This record gives sequence, C-alpha cells and structure tokens, in this order.
Amino acid sequence: MRLSRLLLALPAALLLSAPIVRADDTEEFLKPENWEGRKDLWTVEKGKIIGETKEDPKYNTFLCSKKKYSDFELSFKVTLHEAKGNSGVQIRSTRTDKDSPENKTPFRVSGPQADIGQQYWGSLYGEGVGGMIKASQAEKVKAKVKADGANDYKIVAKGTKVTITINGEAMVDGDFPKLPGKEMKDFPLEGIIAFQLHGGHPKMKVEYADIKFTDLSKKK
Repeated sequence: MRLSRLLLALPAALLLSAPIVRADDTEEFLKPENWEGRKDLWTVEKGKIIGETKEDPKYNTFLCSKKKYSDFELSFKVTLHEAKGNSGVQIRSTRTDKDSPENKTPFRVSGPQADIGQQYWGSLYGEGVGGMIKASQAEKVKAKVKADGANDYKIVAKGTKVTITINGEAMVDGDFPKLPGKEMKDFPLEGIIAFQLHGGHPKMKVEYADIKFTDLSKKK
C-alpha cells in the first residue's frame, strides 16, 4: 500500500493527535559568522565550540553571538579538561566592552550565566549584575557532575523561567523576575548568548560538542 493511501486509511483523530516534529535551529546558530571573540582563544568548527587559554587572560572573556535571542533551548556535551578553570554560558546578555583597537580586554559580557566549574556547576549566576541568582545544590553537583569528563548540559529559557539540567538532573528550575543587586533590575528577556573563559587560571580548555539549539521565540 502506498504511503498516501495508508495515511488516508488512518483515523482523522489519530492524525490530529500525532506529535509535530519541531525542526531545530542548530545549523544557523553555529555558523562561524554568527560569533565574535578572541581568535587566539576560540574556535568554532565541525559543530564544536572550543575555548583554550595558554596563560591567564587576567579577565573573563567570551565568545559572543552577534544575534540576540529571547526564548530558547540549548543543549550540549561540555568537558572542562582536567577539571581546570571555569566556564559558563551567558543567556540574554550584553557586551560591556568598547569594541576598538585600543581595547586591551575585549569581549566582556554582563547578564545571567549558566555556570560550569567547581562547585558552581549548574548554578544561575549574574555575571556583572550582582552575583549569584540561584546556586545549585552541592550534593547534586557531587552526585551528578563528572569533573573531568563530558557532561550533558541543557538550558531552557522561557520568559523569566530558567531551567538548567546536567546529566538528567535539574540543578536550577525556577522563575526569576529580577536580577540580584541593589538596583533589582528586571530579568532580561532578550540578549546575546556567550561562552566564557574565566580569568584567574594559568591555563584551561573547555569543549562544547553535540550542540543543539532551538529558537523557541520562532515557534510560538
């Protein structure tokens, strides 16, 4: 029986209830031209994002998306080699540096960050906006995170609700209408995505692989 005849033979109710497969936006998201950062520290190729320092950059620097995003799902396998250093993924953030030849500390960012490293794995941190927003539980980090191995990491941002999952365990899952700090600014609803190399470490390497991205704002 041909497929078209088979589909016609199925009950209408069954066809209506079948799940709709939603195409993701990974290919567009990972285009190298969508990213800017220190070329001596970052590479974007073959579906991977790799950041590596040979010496301490002495400040937190980022690989930044040129495009802004609002609601999205982002998943990947992340390895913090030899468990050294600290990284993280900025969501709906803003570049704070001056983009000029005289700038000695380029690609600095502020905004919410899904943290990666030490006891901070899976925490929601406010980079440059008042500090910790929601810390992950230490016992969950100890039980679920591979300090020197590949970890399945997922971030879902919908409005002011953020969920951070590592190896199937929800580390942060809540609604965050405000950022920390005295000013209590509203949680941003749009901004860039950026990957971090943290200053203060002699050298480090972080690898993001098997990256999948869905722009949920396009699917509403």
